[in-house]
Amino acid sequence: MELRRVILIRPYRDGRVWGRVPGSPYTLMRLASLVPDEIPVEIWDENVERPDYSTLGPNDLVGISSMTLTIERAEEIARLARRQGATVAVGGVHATLSPDHVATFADVVVVGEGYNTWPQIIRDFANDTLKPMYVDEEWKTLDDLAPISQRVLDMVQENKRYWTPYLEITRGCPRNCSFCTAIRVSGRVMRLRPVEQVVEEIQRRGIKRFFLTDDNFGLNFRIAPEYCEELFLALEKLPLHGWTCQSELIVADYPELLRLARRAHLDKFFIGFESVNPVNRRELGGKSRGQAEQIREVVRKIHAAGISVVGLFVLGFDHDTIETFHAMWDFIRTSELDSVSITVLTPFPSTPFRALLEREGRLLDVPWRYYDTAHVTFIPKQMTVEELRQAYDWLCRRVYSPSQIARRGFRSLRRHPVTRAYKKAFGAFSTDYGYRRAYNWRYAY
Repeated sequence: MELRRVILIRPYRDGRVWGRVPGSPYTLMRLASLVPDEIPVEIWDENVERPDYSTLGPNDLVGISSMTLTIERAEEIARLARRQGATVAVGGVHATLSPDHVATFADVVVVGEGYNTWPQIIRDFANDTLKPMYVDEEWKTLDDLAPISQRVLDMVQENKRYWTPYLEITRGCPRNCSFCTAIRVSGRVMRLRPVEQVVEEIQRRGIKRFFLTDDNFGLNFRIAPEYCEELFLALEKLPLHGWTCQSELIVADYPELLRLARRAHLDKFFIGFESVNPVNRRELGGKSRGQAEQIREVVRKIHAAGISVVGLFVLGFDHDTIETFHAMWDFIRTSELDSVSITVLTPFPSTPFRALLEREGRLLDVPWRYYDTAHVTFIPKQMTVEELRQAYDWLCRRVYSPSQIARRGFRSLRRHPVTRAYKKAFGAFSTDYGYRRAYNWRYAY
């Protein structure tokens, strides 16, 4: 079949904040760069503007990448595109976790990493040999990851349209938290991109700050310290304004790497402390349990290196009660955390936690868009559904009140010299503001 063009679509979720979208469409940028130069390719991000779907036709190949919480919008787009005669391939986290569901509305389901299967899909479309499903869960090395092309950079204009460019340096996570999808989407083996490849991408994209999409970059402090040192020394030479990454509390045990990380312009660790309830052990997949005093000590050590800490917490475990929410508030308001994320435990497809709820008949019949970690989607053990909702609302209203956001932001700024504080002002408040906005977003449903 003649291939007129390739269209890659990001379903609507956040929209714009003060004129820009929070994060760039990094996955689509990579997939678009795999399209041969002789084939026209476009990226349609519904968060930037609503595309004109009436222009789609029979010779268009449409690719949609979707998380679970946007899969309903992805389905709407897929059905609309197919009515126009286009062929639709759907990939992303939800397609990997729940391929049978996606197969009900897509021509092609893409399971696992699309960097290897996407070029094959393009070839098969042109040869009229498309298959209904393509699977790539081999978790290959990242040594020869194709670079983001210049035509894609020109098309996306990420430094103009997006607040935070995304970047990937490592992929995978050996932890097996019962509620997390990382091991099922990216594999349990930590894979590392060559440092020179990372540096080249940063320079060519012209980005001065970025957020790592890596599920657990900080784990490399333990399992690949030589790689971290090489990476930090290389990033130190770049004119970066700052970058952030997801981690776990073990980074506090490596003061020399923390020092190098700060010199490499690392601003914040987003650390999954998960719970202050010491009983919640089994669900955390080998992570150290984030008990209150241990968290305080970790924060002190990281602050001593000049790096901020965003505490990530999950509520609703089977051992959590109403008292857990009060204990969490007491801890947060007396902690030195720079920003805080509090979310409701969510039973994503193909996770052990969801399997447990299915066996026990505790799943609620709610739309997929409620799987945003701010809605209650299951029946808890120690509370009623309404008690969990009310307790979460109670805690969010306190943690994300303007006074608390200001308190944490100004406290964070005080740790920087006056000459650098103005550069850090946006980051000192933007993280908490983003979480406040995500919490308030639930009321749009």
